Amino acid sequence: MIGLGIETSCDETSLAIVKDGKELLSLKIFSQIDLHKPFRGIVPEIASRAHLEKINPLLSEVLEESKIGLSDLDYVAVTRSPGLTGSLMIGAQLARSIHAVYGTPIVPLCHLQAHFAVLHLEEVEPVFPVLGLLLSGGNSAIYRIPHFGKMEVVGDTMDDALGEAFDKVAGLLSLPYPGGPPIEKEASKYVPGPKEKDLLPPLLRNLEQDRVAFSFSGLKTAVSHLKAKQPELSTQAVCYHFQKTAFELVERNLKRAVSITGIKRILAGGGVLANSTLRNRLSQFADKNSLEFLSPQKKIYCTDNGAMVAALGYYLFKQGYSKSLDFTVSPVRQETYI
Repeated sequence: MIGLGIETSCDETSLAIVKDGKELLSLKIFSQIDLHKPFRGIVPEIASRAHLEKINPLLSEVLEESKIGLSDLDYVAVTRSPGLTGSLMIGAQLARSIHAVYGTPIVPLCHLQAHFAVLHLEEVEPVFPVLGLLLSGGNSAIYRIPHFGKMEVVGDTMDDALGEAFDKVAGLLSLPYPGGPPIEKEASKYVPGPKEKDLLPPLLRNLEQDRVAFSFSGLKTAVSHLKAKQPELSTQAVCYHFQKTAFELVERNLKRAVSITGIKRILAGGGVLANSTLRNRLSQFADKNSLEFLSPQKKIYCTDNGAMVAALGYYLFKQGYSKSLDFTVSPVRQETYI
């Protein structure tokens, strides 16, 4: 079964062709980082125009590389939520155009779920139920996933997502945008003393023991206050303690989610999972607590991409889920299809 995946939810234009949900034939991504870098954040109008300019050339590239014609496609999977409405519309129109000409079924889907399906391109079998940990620029959440097509929120963000916090803290420290890579690089240079105390307060210290929640806006403020009170601190020290404090909350929430649900298989995805420090810490946490922790080995699969959309589309299409032209895009996530 051959599927085309289209991802245009935010600042990556990406298309991919996948066979049987697990064999990647072609993947192309155009990153808009350089377009948004002067503004230190995503500008919706710039994003949608870039998608419009790049989507057809990328389609030609994946078809040529995979040696697949549009008439050979069994389905077209496309991100319908969540994301920037103008950007989502570009991908949706391409999917509708292919359907209008070839009658190809459309599988409109939530790209948050797709972050967990991409693992099957790395030979991870779809065994359910699982906990899905999603950490990206716009989302920090833990889901219970009984099967592809349904997600139940275990814990969500109360304000800033972790990726957003990285970007804002990088701005405070005069580091480049996006903030994840430079903060990780600076933090890796710092070696704390044997008795060094935490420089930043723990997040959500008074959260009820049976509740899972993320909040990173206060951490940004704490970093600002720390720099003001102790200007002699090195950038490396601040970055180290920022990561340590943020990742401690992720670990604590995972532990609570496992306790609440009883599920010990964790799939993780999202751009923040490209952070090697976080991946190593979560792997050690899983080993210590006898959990199965799986995240993409290829960092390109952590970010938004067409391959994950095509992979999830395969499983949804096999279960009978598809649309023709009558679907809409939405900035709000869709948790249940079937």
